[in-house]
Amino acid sequence: MKEIEGKTTSGGKILLGAFLLLILSAVIFGIGVYKEFNVLIVLGIVLCVVFIFILPGFFTIQPNQAMVLILFGKYTGTIKKEGWHWANPFYSKKKISLRSRNINGEKIKVNDEMGNPIEIAAVIVWRVENTVEAIFDVDNYVDYVNVQSESALRHLAGMYPYDNTEDTHTISLRGSTDEVAEALKNELQQRLGKAGVIVEEARLSHLAYAPEIAAAMLQRQQAAAIIAARQKIVEGAVGMVQMALTKLSENEIVELDEERKAAMVSNLLVVLCGERNTQPVINTGTLHN
Repeated sequence: MKEIEGKTTSGGKILLGAFLLLILSAVIFGIGVYKEFNVLIVLGIVLCVVFIFILPGFFTIQPNQAMVLILFGKYTGTIKKEGWHWANPFYSKKKISLRSRNINGEKIKVNDEMGNPIEIAAVIVWRVENTVEAIFDVDNYVDYVNVQSESALRHLAGMYPYDNTEDTHTISLRGSTDEVAEALKNELQQRLGKAGVIVEEARLSHLAYAPEIAAAMLQRQQAAAIIAARQKIVEGAVGMVQMALTKLSENEIVELDEERKAAMVSNLLVVLCGERNTQPVINTGTLHN
């Protein structure tokens, strides 16, 4: 359904006219009673009933609020202009907020792309854009947003791994927060668009392995970190050994045969790659002793 602008009248003008009508009805009723003229009495009562009938037509709208007007089941328009309004008293009125709202989702347990159980939660900022779709296309737009938000988060979690297990550029929930947030926002917008809702922001607020595998995954992460660190150490040590041999040869400090080079390389790698400080041994003999 297409949203259309409703038509109302200023509440102040109608209120002034209503009070004048009330005064007129009181005067006519009083004259009728005084002169015992039944026609004036009836006219005064009718004018008083009209005054009472006018009162339900008044309503106010605050900034970032809207009022949907319905006449005998037919949508007639939406009022978004703040102020005091008056409309046909037969209108059914549904007030709806256009302000931004937050959903601080509860932690839910799902499986990521690799099948690992994880805990995940999201914070979502949304607002109503189309009042007609929010009122008439879904039963309760607030419940609809809550249910679809959880469904979208579960679907998103199953699309990506929790973390990259190898040195790749694959998008992961932990390592690609911006990409995951954008994907979640797009997923929510597709689902909530039919309810006239605009998703302004969506981000993960909690992400962790489930308790039953958290310890094992922590050990795997620690092992991966140790391996990565040792690789850097070995690469640096090999470079240092190569530089030492090159400098010795270029400066003609000592001439080493292949066997002595191998021994020197072995000793330097032990010193550079060892986890503990080495204890030096001074050789007081010749190079070959």
